[in-house]
Amino acid sequence: MKHSLSLYWKAGSWLLAFLLFTPTISLVYEALTPSGEIFQHLRNTVLTTYIFNTVLLISGVGLLGLILALPAAWVMASHDLPGKKYLQWLLVLPLAMPSYVIAYIYTDLLEYAGPVQRAMRALTGWQSAADYHFPEIRSLGGAMIVLALVLYPYVYLLARTAFLEQSQSQVLASRLLGCSPAQSFFKVSMPMARPAIITGLALMGMETLGDFATVSYFAVPTLTSAVYDTWLGYGSLNAAAKISAIMLLVVTVLISLEKYSRRRQQLYQKGIGQDHRSPTRLNGWKKTLALFWCWMLVILGFALPAAILLGYVVTYFADSWRPELITYGLNSLKVSLGAAFFATLVALFLGLYQRLQGSQMARMPARLVSSGYAMPGNVLAIGVLIPLTLSDHGINNLIMSMGYSPVGLILSGSIIAIIFAYVVRFSAVAVGSVESSLGRVSPSLDMASRTLGCSPGEMVKRVHIPMVRKGLLTGFLLVFIEAMKELPAALLLRPFGFETLATWVFQYVSDEKLEHAAPAALILVLAGLLPLILLNRSLESRK
Repeated sequence: MKHSLSLYWKAGSWLLAFLLFTPTISLVYEALTPSGEIFQHLRNTVLTTYIFNTVLLISGVGLLGLILALPAAWVMASHDLPGKKYLQWLLVLPLAMPSYVIAYIYTDLLEYAGPVQRAMRALTGWQSAADYHFPEIRSLGGAMIVLALVLYPYVYLLARTAFLEQSQSQVLASRLLGCSPAQSFFKVSMPMARPAIITGLALMGMETLGDFATVSYFAVPTLTSAVYDTWLGYGSLNAAAKISAIMLLVVTVLISLEKYSRRRQQLYQKGIGQDHRSPTRLNGWKKTLALFWCWMLVILGFALPAAILLGYVVTYFADSWRPELITYGLNSLKVSLGAAFFATLVALFLGLYQRLQGSQMARMPARLVSSGYAMPGNVLAIGVLIPLTLSDHGINNLIMSMGYSPVGLILSGSIIAIIFAYVVRFSAVAVGSVESSLGRVSPSLDMASRTLGCSPGEMVKRVHIPMVRKGLLTGFLLVFIEAMKELPAALLLRPFGFETLATWVFQYVSDEKLEHAAPAALILVLAGLLPLILLNRSLESRK
């Protein structure tokens, strides 16, 4: 049902979309300007290494994530196991753990002076590192393992959902045609779940591409670390923008891959009825193996790091609890609440415009705003800096032309830059939540309210907002918690002397002193648990 909207609402929606899409436009424009000496130097020396390591890291994390997640997703979707009710959501918890915290903990455990190698030497009588070979955790391979342990839930969640939604009749038909259980899995179940699996891999790839902390801690040169070093080390915005543009190209390839994988999804789902798969009970060695695999993922990805982190908090609490922690916590709270408030407001405004206008063109503002979620944090920071710096110069020039003293960098040099970057980055989360809630409001309610004489504004106030308040709250919470953990954008955009919990923890991790930031790290982990619980409940309700 279309409604006549005021010109201000239409113009406001498009203006909002343009404002939040400005960082992408600015980044592309800056990248297309003539390159300076620094980028030429990087291109002639280390850029190839950065690109090679990035491609290798994304491929390795994707392959390891697939190996870890796929068996767990298949077991949780198709079989009964003792404790399955708890295992199916415990397997999601690694997403709540910052990757650089896990990197520090496993380095502490597995390095030469760590407890694992000390125990090996005590048991075998080896005297030094020359007597045996132990894989180096601080390496490209180590970064792959750490990131795969944290990011595999993307594939697990989507693959499990795909397996749950498959029809049992198609599997039974394959068995009647003579296929073994393994042949049915590879010939029927896997092809139908392939779009979901590739979507999960694409998400893992984008998160890996945007990761700065883990690769920096392991000293692995990738495009992400190159952007950070070029901007802060060489002070070259142009060179950083060009490297960011390469990363945008990688993101575009990953998104295209994900869309290409879904082109035949409707065909795959055709003919599927309501006869969802009935779980089969595993016995003997199969049950033991399935339980071992699933609990191994939970322990390595969450339980062991969380237990060690909790031990740090208890042991070093007197040294690690400092008055500054309250200030940094309030800083995180301030920027996260600001980002969540504005992102939810943007989502509600654009969602209502899309619903009331009802045309395909009305979907464009929300799509433009959502595109910011695909940009890695440090790439987005470069894109945000360009328009805000130009705006600062324009404001100062205008004020000086009026005879007043310049006000300085009130946009790019304040927390406005961080909040703006977070809104651009995470508005897609709020938009998805609000769109989902609005989609469940029957159009007949719109018609009934208009028949009773309500204007579009009154209908929004008296019908839509009360009915989507849960979606608004969910979007607000998800953006808030994502913003609490965001690191690369905060590192590049924070004003002088401004720290958040994430930047503070990362500094201690970089200095090999996570113990002294353990309370802050534990708060970040706890902050990540809420959206995972909400996500799990959402999946359960779909079942």
